[in-house]
Amino acid sequence: MIQTRDKIRNIAIIAHVDHGKTTMVDGLLHQSGTFRENEAVAERVMDSNDLEKERGITILSKNTSLQYKDYTINIVDTPGHADFGGEVERVLGMCDGVLLLVDAFEGAMPQTRFVLTKALAMKLKPIVVINKIDRDGARPLEVLDEVFELFMDLGADDEQLDFPVVYASSRDGYASLSPDGGDRKDLEPLFEAIIREIPGPSVDTEAPFRMLISNVTADDYVGRIGVARIDRGTVSNGQSVVVCNSDGSKKNGRINYLYKFKGLKKVETDTACAGDIVVVAGITDLNIGDTVCAPDCVEPIDFVNIDEPTLSMNFSVNNSPFAGTEGEFVTSRHIRDRLFKELETNVSLRVEETDSPDTLKVSGRGELHLSVLIETMRRQGYEFQVSRPKVIFKEVDGLLYEPIERLTVDTPEDTVGVVIEKIGVRKGEMLDMHPGAEGYVRLEFKIPARGLIGYRSEFLTDTKGNGIMNHVFDGYEAYKGDMSSRQRGSMIAWEQGESVVYGLFNAQERGRLFIGANTKVYEGMIVGENARPDDLVINVCKKKHISNVRASGSDEALRLTPPVILSLEQSLEFISDDELVEVTPKSIRLRKKILNTELRAKAESKLKKG
Repeated sequence: MIQTRDKIRNIAIIAHVDHGKTTMVDGLLHQSGTFRENEAVAERVMDSNDLEKERGITILSKNTSLQYKDYTINIVDTPGHADFGGEVERVLGMCDGVLLLVDAFEGAMPQTRFVLTKALAMKLKPIVVINKIDRDGARPLEVLDEVFELFMDLGADDEQLDFPVVYASSRDGYASLSPDGGDRKDLEPLFEAIIREIPGPSVDTEAPFRMLISNVTADDYVGRIGVARIDRGTVSNGQSVVVCNSDGSKKNGRINYLYKFKGLKKVETDTACAGDIVVVAGITDLNIGDTVCAPDCVEPIDFVNIDEPTLSMNFSVNNSPFAGTEGEFVTSRHIRDRLFKELETNVSLRVEETDSPDTLKVSGRGELHLSVLIETMRRQGYEFQVSRPKVIFKEVDGLLYEPIERLTVDTPEDTVGVVIEKIGVRKGEMLDMHPGAEGYVRLEFKIPARGLIGYRSEFLTDTKGNGIMNHVFDGYEAYKGDMSSRQRGSMIAWEQGESVVYGLFNAQERGRLFIGANTKVYEGMIVGENARPDDLVINVCKKKHISNVRASGSDEALRLTPPVILSLEQSLEFISDDELVEVTPKSIRLRKKILNTELRAKAESKLKKG
C-alpha cells in the first residue's frame, strides 16, 4: 500500500560551480544543532578530500542528514562542475526535490542549465534559492527573471514553473522571502520552505524490499560500502539479499552492516524502511547501479543513463630517461589495476585496452574530469605519461558528428572583439550577447569541444586575466570542419644535463621558458614555448667559455625572466599531438613522443612527404 512518509525530506543541492552549495550545507548543519557548541568544525565540511579543499570545488557527491523540529532532512551535496555531471545524474534518483542555488550576481550559468534539465526530467520539485544577495552588485530580481526564462526554455510544466523562491546568503547564514534579505536572522525561512514545498517520499513499506545503489566507497575494514535510497519494503541488519548487476547477472549476499546518516556520521541501525537513505556494507563486489532485492521478489531497477564521455587520452608507462626515479608505482600492471579500480566508483569514466600493452585509452567528461584523476594518481605514488586530450567523434548515418559545448563568457567591454574573433576561428557560433556586470559583456556561444582545448590560457591572456569562461556539454552536431592547431612551437632541450643561467639567457629571447636554472633536463624535453610556429631545439645546458680576457661590464650577472610554471591542466592544454606530459609524484614535465632529435626530424620529414 502506497503511503507518504511525512516526516522525511530527501533533497539534493544543485548549482553551477562556486555558487555556494557546500557553504549552504555548512549553514544548515550548524543551525540544525548537528554539531556541539564547542565542536571544532572545518569550513566547507562536506569537501572532505585534499583536492576538493585545495581547489574549492566539490568533486564527489556526498550525503548528510539533519533534524529540524521533528523532521529528518536527508541532503545530497552535488558537484557544480560539468565534468562531474555523472555524480549529479545518479544521485538525483535518491531525492524528491532539489534546492537550485543561483548566484545573485552571476545569474543562471551553463551548469545551472545542465543540472536543472536533469532535475526537471525526473519530475523533482524545485526550490530556487537566490544565493549571495549580500554580494556587491547583486541583482536578485533580474536573476529570478533569468531563472524563470531558463525553466521555460527547458520545457518545465505549469507546476514546475510555479516554483517557490528563497533569498539567502549561505556565507552569513541567513535566508529570507524578500529580495533585500528581510531581518537577516537565520536560515529558518529555508528550512520552512523545504518542509512546506518538498513532498515526503511516497512508498510502499509493505512490499518486498528493494533498493538501487547510487554511490560506492571502499573501507579497509568492512569492504565495499553502498549508499542507496530504499525503493520499497523494509530491510534489517543481517538480512539475506539478491544483488542484480547492471549486466543482468545475479548473486546472493548478506547485509552485514546497516547504517543511517546522522550529520556527517554513519550511525548503525537495526532496520530501515522505504524512503530512508541508508548505507550498507558486507556485500562483495557491490557496484553503482546494482539493485539489492529480497530473495523472494527479484525485480531490478533501471539505472539512470549517464551521459557518454566526450574526451579521451592515452595513459602509458613512463619511458623517459628519468623513468622510475620519482614514482612508487611505475609498471603497466600498476597503472592498469589502478585505472580499472577507478571504474568501480567513477561511472562517467571509460577505460579501454589498446594495441600496445603499455598504453590504455581513458575517456572522460572533460579536461577537469581527467586531470583530477591524473592528479589523484600522482599523489598516490603513480608515475606515467599522458597524451593530448582528443574529442570522441560519433558516426550517425554515415556522417561524422562531434561534441558541442555551450560556452558562456564574461569579458571586459574593451576585449569583446578579440574574444569573438578567437572563438570564431575555433568554429564558435554566437547565440547571445548582452550586458553583464558593470563594465562587462556576457557572450554565449556553441563551440566544438575540440575548439576549447588549449583556449583557456589564451583567453586569460586576451582579457588580461579579467575574463571568466564556463562551458557545459550541449550535444552532438555534424562535424564543423578542420581547425587550426596551436599557433606557436615548442623549445626543446638539445641534450641531457642540468640547465644553467647562460644557456637559459640565450634561450629566453626566443620565447617564454617553462624551467629555471639548475633543472635536470633530457634530450627531447620541452623547456619553453617558441615565439614562432616551428619547434626550436636549444641547448639550455650550454656554459660560457672561460677565458682570461675581461671586458668592462661583460661579467655582470645575467638576468633571467622568471619561468612560467605550468599547472597540470595548462600542460594538458599546451601539448600538441606529437607531445606528452610526464607525470610523477614530484614533477610534471613536457616532452616530445620521439626524444632523439635526429629520429624526430626524420619522422617529421616523412610525415610532410606522406
